[in-house]
Amino acid sequence: MTISKIKAVYFSATGTTQKVVRQIVATLSNELNVPSEELDFTLLPNRQEPMVFKATDFVVFGVPVYAGRVPNVLVKYLNTMQGNSATALSVAVYGNRDFDDALMEATDILENSGMKVIAGGAFVGEHSFSTTLAAGRPDADDLQKAADFAKLVAEKIKRNDISKPQIKGVPYPYRQHYQPKDAQQNSFDIRKVKPLTSEACVKCGLCVKVCPMGSINPENVAEVTGICIKCGACVKKCPTHAKHFDDPNYNYHKTELEKNYQHRAVVEWFV
Repeated sequence: MTISKIKAVYFSATGTTQKVVRQIVATLSNELNVPSEELDFTLLPNRQEPMVFKATDFVVFGVPVYAGRVPNVLVKYLNTMQGNSATALSVAVYGNRDFDDALMEATDILENSGMKVIAGGAFVGEHSFSTTLAAGRPDADDLQKAADFAKLVAEKIKRNDISKPQIKGVPYPYRQHYQPKDAQQNSFDIRKVKPLTSEACVKCGLCVKVCPMGSINPENVAEVTGICIKCGACVKKCPTHAKHFDDPNYNYHKTELEKNYQHRAVVEWFV
């Protein structure tokens, strides 16, 4: 196969997916001696036009795992991609619980756009709800694994092998999104929960700039006017730690995740 450019393509509200994708792309670029560029579609203005690729592109496509799937707010936009027979690698970054069917769904999205997926990897990043669940990940070991994965993919490319990997997960229509449950094992819904703003806020406006949904009112940063996907960007990036959640179900779910998934989740790849 002929590759003229390696493209880092990702959604990364808190930077974890970005780190993994960048490591893979940097290694591939070095191994194959091919230039690279980035397409970051995290912010709403970057999702106004379809992403269009060339047959000679190698796309490293990364998304976070939300409730075991590709974030549903992105799917409509991602289905507008024009793959044009580009070759691709799919990446899903999960917060230490499980990646469930997200990697398979991401792979399907790429293939449905007309790309040829030759590898996929599930990596771990600090959970968007927490600073203790998979804290600091992807760490040095994760990034080394990302580089090792990229080297295997580079060898596959050099062999001109475009075979499809056996991605782990349940095929379409996939499983239902992961449902949080209370102490009595009753499911609850936190989709409409929005962050609050404490008196520590200095109205710097950073939360407005980092919200991937464009949902924070620039005239009143305490007001969330649109959908909140609980990505953690405004909470984790606030310089005064003014953004927070106080919804009882949200906080119960966060506590349960931190209690039940303290193990070090592993990186998995499929080549």
